Amino acid sequence: MKQMLNVALPKGRLGEKVYAMFEAAGYPCPSIKENNRKLIFENPECGVRYFWVKPSDVSIYVERGAADIGVAGKDILLEYTPDVYELLDMKTGICRMAVAAPKGFRDDTRRALRVATKFSKIASDYYASRSREIDIIHLNGSIEIAPILGLSDVIVDIVETGTTLKENDLEVIETIVPISARLIANKASYKFKNEQIKALASHLAQQLQAEE
Repeated sequence: MKQMLNVALPKGRLGEKVYAMFEAAGYPCPSIKENNRKLIFENPECGVRYFWVKPSDVSIYVERGAADIGVAGKDILLEYTPDVYELLDMKTGICRMAVAAPKGFRDDTRRALRVATKFSKIASDYYASRSREIDIIHLNGSIEIAPILGLSDVIVDIVETGTTLKENDLEVIETIVPISARLIANKASYKFKNEQIKALASHLAQQLQAEE
């Protein structure tokens, strides 16, 4: 029997897309598609055990070794800097991290720029690289409302289509970094299950090339 690879998948739409990629690359697990409340699914023949976790938790499971590999957004990797290997750009979950502001916004450089965001580290690093003093307002919910109510001057957030911004009279004024889903590996697992992990990453890479 094959040694099992533990794979952390992000719950939701992205996870379903990613699972379809694993399946197409030769790592299916039919029980994952059954309508049940199970969280762990395995296919001993392929040597994989999948489990669903909250997208922002994938990197924690992988870093701590509860998962050998997983798929996490580049935003999470930049924000939390987990000690993991990044093996592959999965070219899905594509969006960007951007600065958005009310239409007609002008930056008053005489005072600290008030920045509302869930991504405090990304925002801090970005503005530090531009030597711009900022006041970070860390929010967990609807970031778009902050500048409308005068809580912040700008927001730093993930932008996919920009529809929510438009509906709230906001617009992207700067793109910080492009974001997509990445295949990541636990460092110890990469050493001890190297052949299996490399084979899986290689099958996924071939799959991505075939789709281009």
